[in-house]
Amino acid sequence: MLKTPDVLMVFCLVGATNALYKQWIPDTNYENKTNWDKGDVPCGNDIALFSVQRKTSAFVETTHAVREIRLPIDGEFILNSGAGFYVVNGQDPGCGAGVTAQFKDSESPQWFNPALWQTAATLNDLQNGDFLFSVHEESVPCQHDDVVFKALSSFSVDTGSIQSSIPVKSVSVLGKMFERKSEFYQYLNSHSGRLQFQASTAVTVGSPSCKDPTGCDCGNAVNHQQICSTVTCKSVSCKMPLLPVGHCCEMCGAVVTIHYAAGFNLQNYRERIRHLFLILPQYKSIQLGMSKVLKSQRLMWIIPFGTSPEIQVVILDGETGTLSEALAQDIVKDARSHGSKLGITDTEFQASSGSSSNQGGSSAGTVVGVVFAVLLVITLIVVPVVLIRMGVVQMPSMPSMPSMPSLRRFQRNTDVGDLGGTLDHGFDNPIFDKPGMLSDIPGLNETERNSIALTQTGVHFINPVYNENESDFTV
Repeated sequence: MLKTPDVLMVFCLVGATNALYKQWIPDTNYENKTNWDKGDVPCGNDIALFSVQRKTSAFVETTHAVREIRLPIDGEFILNSGAGFYVVNGQDPGCGAGVTAQFKDSESPQWFNPALWQTAATLNDLQNGDFLFSVHEESVPCQHDDVVFKALSSFSVDTGSIQSSIPVKSVSVLGKMFERKSEFYQYLNSHSGRLQFQASTAVTVGSPSCKDPTGCDCGNAVNHQQICSTVTCKSVSCKMPLLPVGHCCEMCGAVVTIHYAAGFNLQNYRERIRHLFLILPQYKSIQLGMSKVLKSQRLMWIIPFGTSPEIQVVILDGETGTLSEALAQDIVKDARSHGSKLGITDTEFQASSGSSSNQGGSSAGTVVGVVFAVLLVITLIVVPVVLIRMGVVQMPSMPSMPSMPSLRRFQRNTDVGDLGGTLDHGFDNPIFDKPGMLSDIPGLNETERNSIALTQTGVHFINPVYNENESDFTV
């Protein structure tokens, strides 16, 4: 393992923010060979053909000889200084036989396609090709990012979105940076703006810079489905593929999760990882992305109850994931050794090989989760029963079923027991079962005798105040 110094590395990054630069890749430049169906730029013997119905904004950097140009109904040429077209008198000796070259009439590429953006920490890095790796959500411009369209370039982008607007910090077009909403709104409504930004959803500038030293959430989670619809995932062969927050595809590698305190600085820590590890020869092929994410919290991995901010470090090194796991272990070891100075409270990692920084605690966590699940099920059963017993909640009455005979009526109309035998009427009462004995009871006068009637179904007590035909109580 690597040996790191006990002294905390200090970086001179005063004033640095966590915003990144996102540069648009496709263009509609006249000099770009890939924009022509013949794979080459038209020359003096060729006809340059633009689709009549296609709205095209084409940047022309230099002068070009053509035999003929057929223009669209709605389009424009943006001419660089000294650029233009001319017709050769006779044949162009260096051109060939002459063909009709058509400018490709494809649909405008989508803003939310992460493959069409390049990410860098500074403008110099953009120019030098020093690009950063990001998960899919963060490859598309985030709300605090500066969006760059190349200075000597034209483009066409479809900004269609489920949102009413796409917020960013700034937009640079043809070398001019727009940071105020009013100025960029005017550009969007110009002829060039309508040709370049083709959708009803407007890109809006003016979002504030990220002032939180621990980093800011990208804000593209709401566009996750639209972003992932443009991504084609490759099959992976690792043991336990990982799906980082904000990514569309499972991957082989490692993910480091960092929990931080108030003293943590994301930009400083990003530079620390670069200078301690990424410059080492064994990690040259590593792709590493680091950002703050809002991770969904779930009770027993099922019930969502909110989100928590954390730093996510995604590490890729191809299909094996061996180097990724080694780097993840180095990062965790460094964080645990110097975490108090870095503002880090806890660090853990998971690798696609199946190993993790807390394998011993995983089984215990599973047991705790099972216990909580059992307690939750018991609670869901006991609480309704208690509420019903207390009368707080009433059970709904069951609908009557007229086709079912009354049990009381059935009991009156049959003397057959449940097991097919004669119904047991209990013990014999000599007073009620033997009418002749009533006359022998002292004190029982005639009136009292007449108020008692014995029948086959029981003994009836007759109240002289009421008509016996109106009230008949059976014991």
